[in-house]
Amino acid sequence: MADGGHYYNEHDDRTAPQFRSRKGRGSHKGRSYDRSRRDRQRGGHPGGFGGPGPRSRLEDTDGDVTMSDSSQDNSSQHRFNPYGRPFRKGDGRFDRDRRQGKVGGGRGGGGGGGFRGDRGGGSSSGGGGRNQSGWSKVTIPHGRKYDKKWLLTALQNICSVPFTPVQYHVDHDRAHFYVDDLSAATALRKCSHKITDTDGYKVEVHANSSAPPSFLLSDLKPEHLEHLKQCMAKRFDGSQQALDLNNIRTDPDLVSQKIEVTLNRKTHMEAVIRIIEENIPELTCLNLSNNRIHKLDELAELVTKVPNLKTLNLSHNELKSDRELDKVKGLKLAELWLNKNPLCLYFKDQASYISAVRQRFPRLLKLDGYDLPAPIGFDVETPTTIPPCKGSCFCSDEIKALILRFLQQYYSIYDSGDRQPLLDAYHDGASLSLTTPYSSQNPSRSSLGEYHKDSRNLKRIKDSTMRFRLLKHTRLNVVAFLNELPKTQHDIASFTVDVNTYTNTLLSFTVSGVFKEVAVDGKSRDSTMAFSRVFITVPAGGSGLCIVNDQLFIRMATTEEIRRAFVAPAPTPSSSPVPVLTAQQQEMLTAFSQKSGMNLEWSQKCLQDNEWDFNRAAEVFTQLKTEGQIPDVAFIK
Repeated sequence: MADGGHYYNEHDDRTAPQFRSRKGRGSHKGRSYDRSRRDRQRGGHPGGFGGPGPRSRLEDTDGDVTMSDSSQDNSSQHRFNPYGRPFRKGDGRFDRDRRQGKVGGGRGGGGGGGFRGDRGGGSSSGGGGRNQSGWSKVTIPHGRKYDKKWLLTALQNICSVPFTPVQYHVDHDRAHFYVDDLSAATALRKCSHKITDTDGYKVEVHANSSAPPSFLLSDLKPEHLEHLKQCMAKRFDGSQQALDLNNIRTDPDLVSQKIEVTLNRKTHMEAVIRIIEENIPELTCLNLSNNRIHKLDELAELVTKVPNLKTLNLSHNELKSDRELDKVKGLKLAELWLNKNPLCLYFKDQASYISAVRQRFPRLLKLDGYDLPAPIGFDVETPTTIPPCKGSCFCSDEIKALILRFLQQYYSIYDSGDRQPLLDAYHDGASLSLTTPYSSQNPSRSSLGEYHKDSRNLKRIKDSTMRFRLLKHTRLNVVAFLNELPKTQHDIASFTVDVNTYTNTLLSFTVSGVFKEVAVDGKSRDSTMAFSRVFITVPAGGSGLCIVNDQLFIRMATTEEIRRAFVAPAPTPSSSPVPVLTAQQQEMLTAFSQKSGMNLEWSQKCLQDNEWDFNRAAEVFTQLKTEGQIPDVAFIK
């Protein structure tokens, strides 16, 4: 096999005849040579056909490292550059073997011979398999006897690539640490036998592919999330609605706090997306380059949470297949960067590369910084106009007055400091359930965490016992539960009401709107939330309602809902008498209330806001009513 293909001749210096002729000489095979040779084979460097031959005695004395790294130094010549030179094809067998991952492996089976292209965007750090994490574990045999500072300083002085040791520790007789740079791992292996300790021994260095250090497998702590949020705020350009997270793990602010943010980890990427969703959902440009991302599962949430995203930079990552793009193909991207990802290796030419990407993003105008031909007409979706949202729907003016009066009384108590008086609003056998949206992300750390723990979402709760337990029974339990929920302030002006069912003995209606939590114990949350609530009521007293079933659904508000929230807050209900007005003002107030249809409280507010100018107040009222800015509660008399 070594003589079979002409392409092996390009690297025949690795198995030069003079090395083979010396194989077996006793003086050339000391114990230290045998051990290092075994270690190289154990690490995945190929023996047998196509692998490196034994080193000479002079090479062992000088402490040179294995010669298998030479293939990796030239790996870039096999990388496909979509906008560079045409793809270099070998003969048919090379192309087939390269696609199947068989190239360069002899009996060693490591795939690390002369034609093993680097598909990971960097050098291999030993080991037969491809490094999925980007991390390598460096081992120093007999490292226990060395001072940590002396050893690391010596390695950093001689290593050709700067590196940062992570989680240095001693296990039995060996010293270990991690590096997250494949090129640094390769350079560290070349340092083996090049440092002499005080006893005259050469220091051995091994570096092999590894999972990330164990401490990185834990979630970010709350204080770390706050630092991450501040870091992202500094990287956000509000004028361009652009967020630059390029190589965020090396950000000085995070490094100084010893915070490790690795976006190729599920929980870390979810944390970033959650911060974007809660603070800058209108984002249009996101740069995630140089973050060693190898899959896009978590980015799928961008489709719904960052709907305005137009530019996405995923260059210099570890994406190995264009199939990963299927997970984010719902994005309406105009510009995408994928260069310096291993997936670029698998396209025979520029046209096939562009075609594969445009299958997922038909509106794409720029790829890797290069303009693309205009998209074909039928690839562009026809813009559609969403029908405007309609207002409240009541069966009659009588029902409208009844419901609005009930809601005003209910939420004036609900938003007060004490919800205990709501006992009068519920039937003795009333039931209540709370639901939040189903999500795969960690809900306890989201803005809905306070509500999620009591959520009776049937998509999430499968156990029948738990379903029954989360359903609150009797008015005492219902009001006790409501008292435990965070204190709130509802935007009455945002309410819309739809009557579902109306008979002489039952009235069912749905009320929707927005609210926010108010300051408690000095802590305030700025998140605006939306709710939808179904009340099933029966007649009570002369003209009241009594709740027999209450279904409350809470979610985060949309960008538009946040923009419109609390722009015209309702006045705080008060039992205090109306301030004394002059006879002229009283006459004007009565006339304005009759002409506008508003009650005296809202009519007075309108007149006062316009300095008791009747005509100007009438114009403002007409304009606001046309725009739908006046809440229904203003017309309750």
